[in-house]
Amino acid sequence: MENKNRCAWCEKDDLYRNYHDNEWGKPVYDDATIFEFLVLETFQAGLSWYTVLAKRENFRKAFDNFDLIKVANYSEDKMAELAEDTGIIRNKLKIKATVTNAQAFIKVQKEFGTFSKYIWGFVDEKPIDNQPKTLKNVAATTPISDALSKDLKKRGFKFVGSTVVYAHMQATGMVNDHVIDCWTRK
Repeated sequence: MENKNRCAWCEKDDLYRNYHDNEWGKPVYDDATIFEFLVLETFQAGLSWYTVLAKRENFRKAFDNFDLIKVANYSEDKMAELAEDTGIIRNKLKIKATVTNAQAFIKVQKEFGTFSKYIWGFVDEKPIDNQPKTLKNVAATTPISDALSKDLKKRGFKFVGSTVVYAHMQATGMVNDHVIDCWTRK
């Protein structure tokens, strides 16, 4: 392992370090990637991010590479099949929520042109840079994640509480919560 200062949460192993160094906190404007993170965050609710990240490739395979249209049209049989897939988290409510969220995602795209335009509107189209000194300074929710969560729920999304939404904002770079001495800030 190279000697770089990183956010302390990612020091567990290479899976976490690679995710931290190459993805976490980098702005994402592509709807397909935003949807992928929304699916993964839905399954993360109540679990560790590491659990989901370790199964990410299995999720990609199980959910047709996060193809929004395919997921939005999953049948009850397909959802039952996913509930038997030992490679993913087999929570029937989260599987159903993923289908519901895909359908709601498409409605938002139709209303705003892209989901990206909608979601980035909550941060005035630019990342919020919190510059936390330590992990203790990183919030679990914010007034913005509260407002976004409330709006997503109003639009029919499931498993989008403020904590899940804030984690999504961090993952997709809407918020930069890398600690100030983390090498990725440079």
